[in-house]
Amino acid sequence: MKGEITVKDIILAEDDADDVMLFKEVVKEIDASLPVRHAENGNLLFVLLREKIPDILFLDIYMPCKDGVACIVEIRKNRAYDALPVIVYSGTERDVTIEKCYENGANYYVTKTSHYEDLVKKLKRILSFDWTNRLIYPPRNQFVV
Repeated sequence: MKGEITVKDIILAEDDADDVMLFKEVVKEIDASLPVRHAENGNLLFVLLREKIPDILFLDIYMPCKDGVACIVEIRKNRAYDALPVIVYSGTERDVTIEKCYENGANYYVTKTSHYEDLVKKLKRILSFDWTNRLIYPPRNQFVV
């Protein structure tokens, strides 16, 4: 189901400052009122999650302290995060990495792009899903955005 943006709170777990800046700029263009909390590594992500579970999580794979796949595994083991959409946000297009994310319960895999308009399209697509009533698990051939 696509439509209006129902997401009210985002966490971005990402260690690259340029990627964080671009992501926040794109989100601001999509919806200027949409806050993005930021965790620089996997350990800080869980600090933010304990403070407040967001409506959606964008998660880099290669981060210090705890990588993205380990974060997905930990999130999916914790019942408190059962309704949390986990969107991998990564520059890697390695099949083995994508498969690990899919198998461990990520909802989508967004490949990073340096093209601003491409990122706008990708994030609008993800943010336009109605995440309020259920998690969306696409078939494997639609997992990568």
